[in-house]
Amino acid sequence: MPVPTPGRPVRGSRTGRPIMALLDLLGRRWALRILWEVRHGPLAFRALRERCDGMSPSVLMRRLRELRDAGIIELGTDGYAATAEGRSLPHALAPLKDWAERWAARARSRLVRGGLTGPEDPRPHRRGPRNPAAR
Repeated sequence: MPVPTPGRPVRGSRTGRPIMALLDLLGRRWALRILWEVRHGPLAFRALRERCDGMSPSVLMRRLRELRDAGIIELGTDGYAATAEGRSLPHALAPLKDWAERWAARARSRLVRGGLTGPEDPRPHRRGPRNPAAR
């Protein structure tokens, strides 16, 4: 899968709008975790892999290459680190985090009030008929 680039088609957008390209890149497995782990300073490949719960070396290399190509991560003498743009990304995502927290609070509030059975119910849905005898 090619590295998401603004102006080129990406997952979810044929126009390649910059926000869609960024969401495609950051939505890839482990991308945000890598950014999180290097937020305070550089990490060598092995240390980064250990902090990422032992993800496979090939996946880590792929994500690092994608993040480097996007200008978010760089490889220096001390290891992989966030670039200035990469360090600004968590601040840029803060409003999205705030929105997600409010969304989660609303979902919890609806659960506490009870009675949710529609598609907006965040609880996992059971599949198939309910059989009390099978419990």
